[in-house]
Amino acid sequence: MSEFGLPEGFIFGTSTAAAQIEGAVNVGGRGPSIWDEYASTHKNILDASSPAIACDHYNRFEEDFDLLRDLGGQAYRLSIAWPRIQPTGHGPANPEGVAFYHRLLDALIERGIQPWVTIYHWDLPLAMQDAGGWQNRDTIDAFVEYTRILRDEYGSKVAAWMTVNEPVVHTGVGHAVGHAAPGLMLLGSAFTVAHHLLLAHGRATRVLRETLSTPVGIVNNHSPVEPAGDSEKEARLAALYNSYHNGQFAAPLLTGAYPAELEELEGIHFDVIQDGDMDIISTPLDFYGINYYFPTKVGAAPPFYPVPFAPREYDGVPVTDFNWPVMPGGLTEILKQLKAAYPNLPPVYITENGCAYDDGPGGDTQDTRRIKFLEQHLSAIGDAVAGGVDVRGYFHWTLMDNWEWQEGYTKKFGLIRMEPSTLDRVPRASFHRFADIIAAHRAPATNVPPVIDQAPSRARVEIP
Repeated sequence: MSEFGLPEGFIFGTSTAAAQIEGAVNVGGRGPSIWDEYASTHKNILDASSPAIACDHYNRFEEDFDLLRDLGGQAYRLSIAWPRIQPTGHGPANPEGVAFYHRLLDALIERGIQPWVTIYHWDLPLAMQDAGGWQNRDTIDAFVEYTRILRDEYGSKVAAWMTVNEPVVHTGVGHAVGHAAPGLMLLGSAFTVAHHLLLAHGRATRVLRETLSTPVGIVNNHSPVEPAGDSEKEARLAALYNSYHNGQFAAPLLTGAYPAELEELEGIHFDVIQDGDMDIISTPLDFYGINYYFPTKVGAAPPFYPVPFAPREYDGVPVTDFNWPVMPGGLTEILKQLKAAYPNLPPVYITENGCAYDDGPGGDTQDTRRIKFLEQHLSAIGDAVAGGVDVRGYFHWTLMDNWEWQEGYTKKFGLIRMEPSTLDRVPRASFHRFADIIAAHRAPATNVPPVIDQAPSRARVEIP
């Protein structure tokens, strides 16, 4: 065991998303995405920016990967932009987009860094949204074809696949309340989106396994939930929110069924489920990706609120610049809760965890809060491992400051400071602290999740 109680062979890396770092949205045949459209209405983005430039990673990935190598990162979680591969979400692959990701993956492998690829991180081609987006079951078929292109092009280079990132956030924030792309306000009827995202995951998993034995997982955002008070009503509301945020996505994947109490929420109806869907959704996973940022306290909603529960603030708890409570014990708690609820929980990787802190005027110039956050959450993982949870890796969010969705450039999550006006990259103190931690816990770069028994027997990709 390590300084933080982490097991031997533990993997360290960083996570990014294409829409947040690549830029070059009109370059190389890339089509528009729902985030390009959402950002075109400047009132949607806090600083009226857009992903058009982001971090210019499209042109500077070699420089960024040199920094990642200096960090000692063993793995790098990236996403592939669907509209860069298929500009409209249909048809043959765009040669320039395909070639770009070959160059990117080759650059990682040349530096001895495992590419962990997310297939869908919220950047649906705009033409697909115009045809109904994830409300339209046909989008699942398109996603399967897109996955097949990625499999055939990059299957020999990818160390692990993640099908969909945070379906709960994409469903809830983007489709239920309209605070992110595509900006819909479907409320409870967004359950159709959730179901289609999970079904797309299951079908994509099976497509990948037709020819590959590379490990396949999904990435979910999870949060332990507690009631705001001691009343029976508040306890019931907290349990209902737990089913919505956690159970709605973990249960169908790991048990083949949605929590029955979800239908208590207005607009959620299970009639969208067709014969065979749940068997596909519950296709066994090689690993389970968990994104954790903060726990959730809920109480009764105010009048005219669209759901019966509403979030409550924690008193006396430090917060990030996002006003998120810093509670590392919540990571231990949710890991133990998931293991208790789902005894068949596969090996876990923390696929996102990080904090937004400014180091400008009035900020934390010594980066002490980010360092403390990192150390405390690694210790929280160690506590979960001691409690019997099989956690095998940690991906920090994120490598460098990026275009943080509807927050624009205003929230700084990076181990590396990125100045939007110059695009200069400057490692923070947390970068150097994380490098020291990785060096002290260095594991073989070939440590990837075991392939489940149902997977094909072809030799897994090994990265030298």
